[in-house]
Amino acid sequence: MTAYLLMFSDTGHNWRQYRQEDGIGMFSGNTNADSVVQHKLQQTVIARYLRLIPLDWNTNGRIGLRIEAYGCPYYSDVVSFTGRSSLLFRLSPKPTMVKQSISLNFKTLKNSGTLLHADGLSGHSITLELEKGKLVLRLMNSGNHHFVLKIILCSLLDDQHWHHFVVEHQSTHLNLTVDKSTRWVQIPSKFSHWDHDQISVGADPVLGSQRSAQPNRNFHGCLENVIYNGLHLVYLAKQSDHGAYLLLLCFECPQKVNLTIYLTISVTLVKNWTHVQHKQTARLLVPVNT
Repeated sequence: MTAYLLMFSDTGHNWRQYRQEDGIGMFSGNTNADSVVQHKLQQTVIARYLRLIPLDWNTNGRIGLRIEAYGCPYYSDVVSFTGRSSLLFRLSPKPTMVKQSISLNFKTLKNSGTLLHADGLSGHSITLELEKGKLVLRLMNSGNHHFVLKIILCSLLDDQHWHHFVVEHQSTHLNLTVDKSTRWVQIPSKFSHWDHDQISVGADPVLGSQRSAQPNRNFHGCLENVIYNGLHLVYLAKQSDHGAYLLLLCFECPQKVNLTIYLTISVTLVKNWTHVQHKQTARLLVPVNT
């Protein structure tokens, strides 16, 4: 096999094509049975399954391939949300950090929902949510002069693939990364100081109100490795940390597969005033969580 495409998946059902930074997706293979061709991936791939799609091969021989894949350890703390789940943290006061950051991985088929919300005593808050498949970051200040800064990042993120998000805050600017795309954003000085003491993960920011009971405002999907200023929130929740409050959480990411069921149905027809009875077989696809 002299040329091929590389696909990867974490479920074995939804596949994505790997592309290099220059946008080229084709990999070159070897031209004989003995030579070795090695490719070092420029971008990290997190997957359970790999698939190679042949594009070209040596016409003088038979198509064939021997492959070795090398990786590195990966630690994953996963939590799934049903649209009515929530994870709340109350943080202990800490000295203000020069550089603050929030990072997480998410995947979902729902196009709207709150991924994370953090607020503090000074009235400053930050919200990360999906709106019609677009990832939106909101900075709010509810002091004497209410002010909202809305930053739209990427779209079409409700595709049931893992997406990576990072925000790094330093002084009056943000570094925002979604998957391979990075933006630098200047923010007003009123947002330069973060003093969050409460974080809500996967739920509407207005906790305990009627709005928080509306499932369409909550996240429905999976989150992985949620880190706030070095705190691994999902890991702390799994360890029953005293500052964590859990509601209807599952520390795994269920996958939906289609289960095929064949049913034999008796059908009675009336033709020319004569009853005709025969059997038909129907195929039914039922989505099942695994």
